[in-house]
Amino acid sequence: MTKKTIASFALLSSLVLGALGSVGVHAQAAPNAEQSAQAPRYVTLDNPQATATQEGEVEVLEFFAYSCVHCANAEPILAAWIETQPENVKLQRVPIAFNRGMTDLQRAYFTFESLDRMDLHQAFFDAIHKDQQRLFDEKAITQWAKDQGIDPKKFNATFHSFGVNTRVDQANQLAKTYHIESTPSMAVDGRYIVSPTYTYTLQGMVDQADDLVKERLAATN
Repeated sequence: MTKKTIASFALLSSLVLGALGSVGVHAQAAPNAEQSAQAPRYVTLDNPQATATQEGEVEVLEFFAYSCVHCANAEPILAAWIETQPENVKLQRVPIAFNRGMTDLQRAYFTFESLDRMDLHQAFFDAIHKDQQRLFDEKAITQWAKDQGIDPKKFNATFHSFGVNTRVDQANQLAKTYHIESTPSMAVDGRYIVSPTYTYTLQGMVDQADDLVKERLAATN
């Protein structure tokens, strides 16, 4: 999903914005062999960013949006990849919003996290993209969470809590700091940005991130 794509729907209601976000992406023609060989597969930041990890650890940020179908497709690949990583590789998922209509989706992720219900992360993606449920505002999200066994009052209290508000602000700042304009994207150790824009496939994005993680682990040990 690109920032430009989302912006084109700015006059629509937030509900329609969210629904269109799942399909509002531009198809990209497959590169030929020569283009693939010459094109850069990641971006190196001019100014490395501070990370939240300790010495000897490597931070990986995944910037995503629940309304992004490519993020939904990337999640199983990413989940399988992180299971193969050593304990000193720290994955942090960062839900981002290209407009105010996507903020409730950010809150949904951080609420799942705060309630220790990360089993709902993939399920929420599936509900939106496989089951075609319109889960783009607080009311619909709360009802869906209730159907998953979460008390609505507890969910709403967490949804609007200081902790979730803080995490949303931090996610927005990270997206701004890393100049993220499309999802999914990955940042490795505050130094590199990888996305399908450069690798052409979701698996290629994760594979390239894996190579960069190995480089950073070797450099820090």
